[in-house]
Amino acid sequence: MASPEQATARAHEHVGDAARPLLDVRGLQAGYGRKRVVFDVDLSLNRGEIVTVLGHNGAGKTTTLKTIFGMLPPFGGEIWYDGEDISRSSCRRNVKRGMSLIPSERFVFGDLSVIDNLRLGAMHERAGDERERRRERVHEIFPILQERTQQMARTMSGGQQRMLSLGLALMSSPRLLMLDEPSLGLAPALVIDIFDRIRKLADEEGLSVLLLEQNVGQALRIADRAYVMRSGRVILEESAAEMRTRENFWDLF
Repeated sequence: MASPEQATARAHEHVGDAARPLLDVRGLQAGYGRKRVVFDVDLSLNRGEIVTVLGHNGAGKTTTLKTIFGMLPPFGGEIWYDGEDISRSSCRRNVKRGMSLIPSERFVFGDLSVIDNLRLGAMHERAGDERERRRERVHEIFPILQERTQQMARTMSGGQQRMLSLGLALMSSPRLLMLDEPSLGLAPALVIDIFDRIRKLADEEGLSVLLLEQNVGQALRIADRAYVMRSGRVILEESAAEMRTRENFWDLF
């Protein structure tokens, strides 16, 4: 049995973990080759929070996301995940830590069936019963995927493929889900549906979501906080509620 002092120390440690951001990016600098396109970016994400990063194409949003995930080495700065410095960590290790990324394009395996896409998402999970539990949860959230189990992913509609991409990501049981332009190419009604499901995942699963978007209205509808990037820099951080009160956003972009 732990002593009172040990119990107190453990309680303080637990409170510290809960209060600490799940993701904390400090002074991030990134780019391609010798070209730097992201400059001194600071951003954070708490557990169960949806944070959106807004900005036009070329603002540095995707480069920031790829660097956080480990697809690009940072030029400088620090990336902390759950209290651990992962600035030089690989994508593979970050996935095992609980991170998942859905890119804006080529986000499903088109030549594979729906069920095989989902199986790939759980490839690091050895326990069959746990893989089955995750698949049942995905089917509960996205019933269309259960109906289309044997359908080839490339033959699905754009909205259905987006749902499959989310299901694939959820099969790895992530704690941090990073989404790059999930509204791209979708009809407005489908965008609303997909974003509602993302909000539901954050509320019910405690999932933290980092959302890159140009669809400002829909992103702010489900987000808790927002960053605006321009020319590789964060120029504004506000709560989503504050940003929704703005009459226009053109001055920011």
